[in-house]
Amino acid sequence: MLKLGELEASVMDVLWNVAEPMRVREVLDELNQDRNLAYTTVMTVLDNLHRKGWVEREMQNRAYHYRATSSREEATAQTVRELLDSTEDRESVLLHFVQSASEEESDILRRALRRKSRKR
Repeated sequence: MLKLGELEASVMDVLWNVAEPMRVREVLDELNQDRNLAYTTVMTVLDNLHRKGWVEREMQNRAYHYRATSSREEATAQTVRELLDSTEDRESVLLHFVQSASEEESDILRRALRRKSRKR
């Protein structure tokens, strides 16, 4: 994801895949199924994600519990929005994107645009 380092993205993946807030130790245990990270490394990453607004935390029994501030889908849509806002030629970007879209993705876009036009 844009604005996230590799480890930050991995931590976010863990948080996005669960319904309940997680302690640092729980996030670490999930991540360490595929690697060998230190507790303090994950704690620092979660603190940085909190500072950046990607996660919120709540103190419970002397330990922070972390949860994502938005869903994976909302975060991805925000990234796309920021990319579009960063270019002067949005039309070109959108046209290139549409050309790369699968038939299923094109159908999804058509349905979303029809719903949007009905709301106006």
